[in-house]
Formats: sequence, structure tokens, C-alpha cells
Amino acid sequence: MAARGERRRTPAAERPGRTAVDRSAFPYRMKDLCERAGLSRQVVHFYIQQGLLPEGQKTGRNMAFYGEQHLKRLHLIRQLQEERFLPLKAIRAMLGERDDAFTPKQRELITEVRQRLGPSIGVVGQPDTVSAAALLKEAGVSRAELERMVELGLLVTREKGGRTVLARDDAFLVELWGQLKKAGFTEAQGFRVDDLLLYTKAMYSLFVREAQMLSDRLTGLPPGQAAEMVERALPLINTLLVRYHTAQVRNFLAAN
Repeated sequence: MAARGERRRTPAAERPGRTAVDRSAFPYRMKDLCERAGLSRQVVHFYIQQGLLPEGQKTGRNMAFYGEQHLKRLHLIRQLQEERFLPLKAIRAMLGERDDAFTPKQRELITEVRQRLGPSIGVVGQPDTVSAAALLKEAGVSRAELERMVELGLLVTREKGGRTVLARDDAFLVELWGQLKKAGFTEAQGFRVDDLLLYTKAMYSLFVREAQMLSDRLTGLPPGQAAEMVERALPLINTLLVRYHTAQVRNFLAAN
């Protein structure tokens, strides 16, 4: 019993407006989470606002606790953003699919496919980079157009050794845009970098449905066999997309 005149300290979880939380599952305050992730509080809050990171377990209006799953997610986001040069919009879409779309058995298949295809399509290891300045000069693309590509989430640039770089695998977008401009698709004619979104959004939507279809139908097979099938099908599907698009143009012109 507290002596007369003394005020008994009320545990945080018992204070009005506070909710109890399992500290063994959610051991980190925001300060702890930031220190372990090597990120600022502002960056972590930004990721939460953008839907990249789940909110913590709140115990009050201004207090929340976080678990290992939050720390792992932060490490993954930074890896995808800084090591793989992925835009935040792409990361958010990927993480949404990661959380909701695939069963553990399907993830086993995805892991097998990654191990098999990863080296050939640049999933393994740090991506090579190219100088943005040199690429822009060679492609005939302006710095403002590159910055717009970054803003739209088409690609990511980084500062490295005092110069701006981007992943070599993304350089084709800049080169392609430069070739389109040389072919007459200029801003004077009403064409802008934003028009590329028509194709990238359609391709992403197609890919999500494709990934779900393949994972649904191949999961029952041995992972190695399923991965081999995907590896053999990839160039065939790429050929289908190119030739079918050409066929659509041909049919449209023939009918008009």
C-alpha cells in the first residue's frame, strides 16, 4: 500500500486510453526500430503512410510497438530500393502481392524459380550501373525527362561517387525514349514520357495475372520440374507478346 501522500505509479498498459500489447512479440519502440534498421523516424513513418510497412501495435495515441516482422520488412524495402533500384510504387505493389496472393506452397515454387532464373535475368547480386549523364547525352534525352521517369516510378537513380547512376537493366527505357523522340514522337507533337505508363501498367497487370495462373497450376508439381517449365516458357511468352501486338496493328490497319 502506498504511504499517505504518495501517488501509486500506474503501469502504462493500465492508464486510461492505453491498450496492453505483447512485448515478447512486439519488443521495439519506434526509436529501437529505427536504430536497428539504420533509418530515421521520418523515413519509417513515410513507409507506413505509403502502405509499405504495417502500423505498429498501438498502446495509445502516440505510442506503438513493433516486432521482428517490421524490422525484416524495412530491411527488404531498403534492399529492393537501394540494391535492386526498384521504385517505391513497384515495391508497394510487390509487397502487396507478397502478403496476400501466394500460399506457402506457391512461395516454395517461386523460390525455386528464382534460384533457377535469377542469375540469367539479373535477380542475383548487385545490378550494374551506368552514368546518367553519359546515357542522357548518347540517347538524346533531357535531365528533366529522366527526372520525370523517376517521379513516375519507371526507374530509380542513385548518387554514387558524386555522379547520378541508374541500373544498367533500366537504361533501355531511356534509350527507347530517345529513339522514339528521334522517330518524331516529340513533345511538340504532344508526346511525353508519361505515355510510357500506358504500356508499363498494362504489362504489370498482365504479369500479376500470369504469375498467379502459373503458381496456381504448377504448385502441385515438383518445384524443380515446375521451375524448368517456367524457364522454357519465358522466351516463348515474350515472343507471343511481340508478335501478337504486331498482329493487332496489322488487323487494325486491314479493317480501317
